[in-house]
Amino acid sequence: MQYRRARVAGGCYFFTVVTRDRCKLFVDEFSVSVLRSAFRTVMVKRPFVINAAVVLPDHIHCVWTLPAGDADFSTRWRLIKAYVTQRLSDYAATRLIRPTGNNRVGRSVWQHRYWEHLMHDESDYSAHIDYIHFNPVKHGYVSRPVDWPYSSIHRYVADGQMPEDWGANGLDLQENTGRE
Repeated sequence: MQYRRARVAGGCYFFTVVTRDRCKLFVDEFSVSVLRSAFRTVMVKRPFVINAAVVLPDHIHCVWTLPAGDADFSTRWRLIKAYVTQRLSDYAATRLIRPTGNNRVGRSVWQHRYWEHLMHDESDYSAHIDYIHFNPVKHGYVSRPVDWPYSSIHRYVADGQMPEDWGANGLDLQENTGRE
């Protein structure tokens, strides 16, 4: 099957990237710091803006804006995933994934593919930002979005773009914003 990806130079995209077999990989500061390091390392040679992000134990949601004239998010994801896999495969195999028949050290810790969505307009963008920030509540990890440590909501609150109690009483999110 041939997958078609929307490729717009300088575009703004929403992504959902999932760990292999929904392994709860990002459960501690060490694994999240490896992911952060992967993003920083890739951004040096292939710049992009992370508009919003949330890291949950078994998946990531984020919105990126690519530079003008550049539509290559696939290479960026390949490099990020390879960086994390290289640094966490032994850790995952020994501490987080109990080795079984299909969990071998050295295999990627990620699902092979990911979900991507090209933003259509400001309303679409806002809905996806809300979806990202509310996701830890949706999955039952916290009761308020600001209580989740691995979320860009903290930056939005600090910049005055969202109140600290945003989403504390629930939200009416559009269901078409993410695939999990």
